[in-house]
Amino acid sequence: MHSNDELVDYLVRTGIITNKDVERAMRKVDRKMFVLDEYKDYAYADTPLPIYANQTISAPHMVAMMSQYLDVRPGMKILEIGSGSGYQAAILAELVGRDGKIFTVERHAKLVEMSRKNLMKWRNIKVILGNGAKGLPDEAPFDRIMVTCAARTIPEDLVKQLKNNGKMVVPVGPFYLQKLLLIEKKNNNINVTDLHCDCVFVPLINEG
Repeated sequence: MHSNDELVDYLVRTGIITNKDVERAMRKVDRKMFVLDEYKDYAYADTPLPIYANQTISAPHMVAMMSQYLDVRPGMKILEIGSGSGYQAAILAELVGRDGKIFTVERHAKLVEMSRKNLMKWRNIKVILGNGAKGLPDEAPFDRIMVTCAARTIPEDLVKQLKNNGKMVVPVGPFYLQKLLLIEKKNNNINVTDLHCDCVFVPLINEG
């Protein structure tokens, strides 16, 4: 694939993207902007790619799936854990629109610098250097929480920062293989749905 549109066409054709808003957002956000120079030739491949600090930019199909599962609406306030190079945050920013807000937390200073540079055109994103396992209590509660690193167990500190009727998508399990879970808070009851999507993410650090 040689262009961002070709990549999105592939994701639509294979049934990965089923939501028109997610399709529109992924067409608007060019993945090549978020890939290191030495990997630009692979920017439109549906595969993870290395970035700084031994981290990766997620495969486009995983970004699309997680964005759809999160059920993002215009005007929402969203917390992302794990900014990486900023690609997922940009997709979320397109989904919430001007009236929405994205807070994204990253523990690696080099990636904070990278994502801030990549995300300059989106005025509704704030990139924060910090411990994502603790969330962002000063800005809570959030309509949605996206976790792009693997938790050993459901992260209770993040669940507490969800609004009523809020949703969180999080990979949970050991380092070598995780399950993608949807966490929903309804009337302060927590519902957990296994999305039947095996995945491999870098670990969420400093839990507990």
